[in-house]
Amino acid sequence: MARLARREAWRTALAAGCGVALAAAFPPYGLWPLSFAAVAVIALLTRGRTARQGAWLGFAMGLPFFFVLLKWLHVVGWDAVSGLALIESLFFVPLGAGLAATSRLPLWPLWGACLWVAEEWARDRIPFGGFPWGRLAFANTGSPLLPLAALGGAPLVTFAVALTGALLAAAAVAGAAAVAARRRGSRGSGADGGAAGGPGPARPALTAAAATALAAAVTAAGHAVPVPTGADDTVRIAVVQGNVQQPGMDFLGRPMLILNNHVGATLELAADVAAGREERPDLVIWPENASDLDPHRYPQAYDAIDRAAKAVGVPILVGALVDHPEREGYVENQGIVWDPQTGPGASYTKQHPVPFGEYVPYRDQLSKVITRLQRVPRDFWPGERTGVLDVGPARLGDVICFEVAYDGIVRDTVNDGARALVIQTNNATYGNTGQPEQQLVMSRLRAVEHGRAVVTAAPSGISAVVAPDGTIEQRTQEFTRDVITADLPLRDGTTLADRIGSAPEWVLAIVGVLSCAAAFVSGRRGRAHGVNRTDEKRQQQ
Repeated sequence: MARLARREAWRTALAAGCGVALAAAFPPYGLWPLSFAAVAVIALLTRGRTARQGAWLGFAMGLPFFFVLLKWLHVVGWDAVSGLALIESLFFVPLGAGLAATSRLPLWPLWGACLWVAEEWARDRIPFGGFPWGRLAFANTGSPLLPLAALGGAPLVTFAVALTGALLAAAAVAGAAAVAARRRGSRGSGADGGAAGGPGPARPALTAAAATALAAAVTAAGHAVPVPTGADDTVRIAVVQGNVQQPGMDFLGRPMLILNNHVGATLELAADVAAGREERPDLVIWPENASDLDPHRYPQAYDAIDRAAKAVGVPILVGALVDHPEREGYVENQGIVWDPQTGPGASYTKQHPVPFGEYVPYRDQLSKVITRLQRVPRDFWPGERTGVLDVGPARLGDVICFEVAYDGIVRDTVNDGARALVIQTNNATYGNTGQPEQQLVMSRLRAVEHGRAVVTAAPSGISAVVAPDGTIEQRTQEFTRDVITADLPLRDGTTLADRIGSAPEWVLAIVGVLSCAAAFVSGRRGRAHGVNRTDEKRQQQ
C-alpha cells in the first residue's frame, strides 16, 4: 500500500483535494458547484487506471471528505471524527475501483453516475442501519437540480449531480484529444490536419461540445420539473425554541432546566395571544428532548407541560424522553401530543436510534475498551410505526432528528397520510459547528421530494419553516430563545417520488454494479485476446 501511495503521489494529492472540495459543497460553506467539479476530477484521476489504483484514489478522496464534513463531531472527540471518517471512506474504495473499471466502457459517464448511487445505497444501510450524511443530493439543495427530488427523491438528484460531473470529465478528455490531434496536424499535412498518424481534431471536438451541452441540459433539467406547492388548507402553528443553558455534550444541565425554558417561552406566547399581540395558533410544536424528564413518571414535568398547554389553549407536540413501559433500563425518544384538556395522548417513538449516541452496540465488550461510551447510560428502544399524529386540526408526520436523512422513514410517513412534516431535533450538542445547517438542507430536500411543508423544531436552533418548494421561509438563530409563528400549508397529493418509492435507487445501483461486472468480463476477454495474439506471433516466428 505504501509503495502504491508513493507511485500515485500526485494523483493521491489531487484526490485528497477533491475530497476537501466536495466537503466545501455542503453547509456551512454551501459551494454546491464544487460537487460537480469533485466528481469530474475523480473521474479523470481514475480513468484508465487499474481497479487497485482506482480503489486507492477513492480512499484518498473519501478520508479527507468525511473528515472535513463530519468535523462537528469534535465535540465528542477528534478520535470520533477520525474513526467515523475512516469507516465512511471505506465505501469510496469500491467506488474508486468501479470508476476505474467502467472508464474503459462505452458511455462511461453514465455507469460512473450509477456507481455513485450504488455507493450511497450501501452507505445508507450498513453498518447498524447506515449513515446517510454526505450524499451528493444534500449538497445540491441550492442548485437547479433540487426539483428532480419530486421525481425520484435524493437518489435521482445524486445521479444527476454525478452524471453532470462525469460528462464534464468526458468533455475534458475529448477536448484534450482534440488539442493533441490539432498539434499533430500542425506538424503534418492533410485535409483535416490529421495525417501525422491519428484522427483529426474535428471528431473529439464535437464529442467535447456534445458532452458539455449534455451536462448543461442535465443541470437545467430541474427547471422542467413542476413542484406541487398548492395548499388544500392551512393551519396556524407556533414553533417554540426555548434554548439551552450551555452547548456541548452536557447541554441538558440539571433536570427541568430545558423544560422550564420551553414552558416559559410558551407562557410568553400565551400572554401575547391574550393581549392581542399575537394570533392564537392552532397548535404548538416543541423540539426533541424539550422535556428532559419522563412526564409520565415525574409529576413536576407533567404539571409544567400541562400548565403551558392550558395557558396557550391548544395542543402541544412535546419532545420527551420516556422510560420504556415494559423493558427495564430502556428509554424511548418520543413526540407526544399534549391536549390542554385531556393531557398526554397519541405519541410517536423514534424508529432509528443513533448507534453509539442513543444506544451502544456490543455494549458489554466495547464499553470496556471505549470508556466514553459509558456516557450513554441507557439504550433507546426503537419504535415500530410511522409518526403520523393528529395534532389539533392538522395531521402531521413526526420525524425525529437524524431520521430526516433516511429516505424510507420520511417516505413511509408521508404515504401513511402526513399532510406536513415536523422534524423534532436536538442539535445543542453540535451548536455552532455547521451540523445544524447540514441537517436543515435535508429538510429542504424532503419538502420538495414529498411536496410537503417541513417544520424543523430545535431547542437551541436551527428551527425553521420550509415551504413545499424547498424555500426556507423562516429560521431562528442558534442559542437564542425564539418563537416562530406561521400559516403552514397542508397537502394531500403525493409526488411521483412518493409513489415509486425506492425503485429509482435500486435500478440505478444495480446498473452500476452490473456495469462493473461488464467491465470485468470485458477486461478478461481483452487480456485473453492479447495472450492469444502473442501466442500466434510466437508460432509464426
